[in-house]
Amino acid sequence: MNTNLLAFALSSLLLAAPVAGTAAQQPVSAPRATTIDLNTASQAELELLPGVGRQTAQRIIEYRQKSGGFKKVEDLMNVKGIGEKSFLRLKPLVAVAPKAEKAGGAR
Repeated sequence: MNTNLLAFALSSLLLAAPVAGTAAQQPVSAPRATTIDLNTASQAELELLPGVGRQTAQRIIEYRQKSGGFKKVEDLMNVKGIGEKSFLRLKPLVAVAPKAEKAGGAR
């Protein structure tokens, strides 16, 4: 009778224990206090965004160089490889800061 109780207790513990390796398979994302500016972010900073790897980060940088910079975050969808679904995931994490006006003003 004691062996049945012991077997039951061990079975319960095994079923309740987390499966080894599952924590490593789930990405851990820390909450962000700030957003990444698409016009000033380095390639390494862009690669921190979910779903943005080396090639996509390079395409973002190429786009901002060729177009004179992002005017709004929605311009991110003009980058090859970033569709609406990817954009919606990235939108809360990115920003486009207003460009600083040139010193001296109009003459």
